[in-house]
Amino acid sequence: MTLYGAIPFMQAHRKDSTVGIFWLNAAETWIDITKAKEAKNPLALGIGAKTNTHTHWISESGILDVFIFLGPRPADVLQNYVELTGYTAMPQEFSLGYHQCRWNYMSDDDVRDVDRKMDKFAIPYDVIWLDIEYTDGKKYFTWDPNMFSDPIGMGKQLEEHGRNLVVIIDPHIKNEEGYEVVAELKSKDLAVKNKDGGVFDGWCWPGSSHWIDAFNPAAAQWWASLFKYDRFKGTMENTWIWNDMNEPSVFNGPETTMPKDNIHHGGWEHRDVHNLNGYTFHNATYQALLSRKAGELRRPFVLTRSFFAGSQRVGAMWTGDNQASWEYLAASIPMVLSQGISGFPFAGADVGGFFGNPDKDLQARWYQAGAFYPFFRGHAHIDARRREPYLAGEPYTSIITAALRLRYSLLPSWYTAFRRAHVDGSPIVRPLFYTHPGEEGGFGIDDQFFVGDTGLLVKPVVEKDKDTAEVFIPDDEVYYDYFTYEVVATGDRGKTVTVTAPLEKIPLLMRGGYVFPRRDRPRRSSALMRWDDYTLVVAVSRDGKTAAGELYADDGDSFEFEQGQFIHRRFVLDVAAGTLISTDASSGAAAKARKEGAWLQGMRQVVVDKVVLVGAPAAWAGKKEVTVESEGKTWTAPLVFTAGEKGRAGFAIVRKLGARIGADWKVTFA
Repeated sequence: MTLYGAIPFMQAHRKDSTVGIFWLNAAETWIDITKAKEAKNPLALGIGAKTNTHTHWISESGILDVFIFLGPRPADVLQNYVELTGYTAMPQEFSLGYHQCRWNYMSDDDVRDVDRKMDKFAIPYDVIWLDIEYTDGKKYFTWDPNMFSDPIGMGKQLEEHGRNLVVIIDPHIKNEEGYEVVAELKSKDLAVKNKDGGVFDGWCWPGSSHWIDAFNPAAAQWWASLFKYDRFKGTMENTWIWNDMNEPSVFNGPETTMPKDNIHHGGWEHRDVHNLNGYTFHNATYQALLSRKAGELRRPFVLTRSFFAGSQRVGAMWTGDNQASWEYLAASIPMVLSQGISGFPFAGADVGGFFGNPDKDLQARWYQAGAFYPFFRGHAHIDARRREPYLAGEPYTSIITAALRLRYSLLPSWYTAFRRAHVDGSPIVRPLFYTHPGEEGGFGIDDQFFVGDTGLLVKPVVEKDKDTAEVFIPDDEVYYDYFTYEVVATGDRGKTVTVTAPLEKIPLLMRGGYVFPRRDRPRRSSALMRWDDYTLVVAVSRDGKTAAGELYADDGDSFEFEQGQFIHRRFVLDVAAGTLISTDASSGAAAKARKEGAWLQGMRQVVVDKVVLVGAPAAWAGKKEVTVESEGKTWTAPLVFTAGEKGRAGFAIVRKLGARIGADWKVTFA
């Protein structure tokens, strides 16, 4: 449709077989899907399908340009698709933390006050956002001289706490005499034209506006010049960008967008490229942030509302202006999952709902769900009540804070999942049909999902007054409760189990056979976790034999990871051998031949401090220590074993392990 985003990529799946169709057309496109029950489907190759599915594709203009991807697995289809359209950009690590936003924080003092109060209540966050009211009369690249008179002072306070600022920049440029940006847009002839060849004039937030034509390479080059620090005064190295309304949204246009006969660079009518317009603007902003300052090679962060196939190469998206209701909370999960299997996994929904005022139960449950969106932002409309987490009151502030701290403790696992998406296009949050393509009972389930390759299975509560959750178990592995180590399921493939989920608890399970990394020390931002030690959580497999997992880490900021400046470890537990080992999981000449830069040298001081083994064998009872071998040295570390009882698995904790996170090491339990 005319607003938001479009990825014309469809997948069809049946047991152990997947195909994909990518319809490469940037015009407005509709797809009808019809299903009919019938005894025989002549196209089903003799397998006796009971449902006949037809799809009808309709684009307003353009040519038939269709790609067909053959599986057999969903992972195969998606990997081929992203090989064609591009891999997810490796994000800034801060962008995986929590983002605090509303339309609008009223002044730089307001921003400072929110920042201080988040600290006062020990609530972690990484980014605070400014909507259009920060500008001088809705003129982008300016600041309101009264309410935001000291943006540098505001930015410095955030910087001191390891935090960032995001400001909104949209493609409509206010048509006002004396506004330098619009004067340059017109004098350089870089705006979208109307059907008669004149500069198109439409209505958006500033009133009368013109639109940058980002299809024009010269326009993109000019756009980049506007973001340089000496031009966009008041911005700093911790300032990033939000692109909204970039479909484009035109308040007085047909269907609230541009007339279809507007003209873009090269003579293309808007009708031919409408669904690509937002991506070109998003990309122009991404490229602009790469060139703000000579030698400043930092990964940009740009959020977009409008997107197309390939937008994953340049940033993140969110699902748009939702409502503060339980129905919209429930809908957010399949929407985010759909983005992931469509090659654009850096996705999230406005936590709490944009329009309206959530009741406190809804707000708490939404934060618990949002803690498992790849992009995690609280947002609210200008007419909504203030709802920063510290305003919720008890017990809600504590419940929300616990969800935020859970997100921050698991940031190493989230970052590892983003690395996998960057390398092979894997979704960051994964529906059951993707992870278990042979388990038919999971195909229609879109309200629970796995996080990366961690084995973490999440079922957010999305119904009012619900204090249990029904979790579908897709295999015969053992599943442990993340918080209590209770054995929730074992050998229950295809069954649904009920787990307790009072308001303060997130239904979160650990699948046996996995190892995942955490950082357990509470901090107020991800930047302050930079040199913290790691905890490894080991969920032992149902057969009691093994577990495995990975950690990927780099400086979370630069492109130096492309020159081998990263740590990539693989962890393997072998119960029969009584060992847990860490080995280098990286490949390629760059990683093997690298010289340690400043970040890798700093990481020499970072160690694995603790290992938690859930489902530890009873034979380890009575053991008091383990032996650690690494880098030619051998030492011991204390072990505490707790026997299982009342449905809870036995577990062991190794403390003060002391092995460098970037080194090979072996822990021996025997």
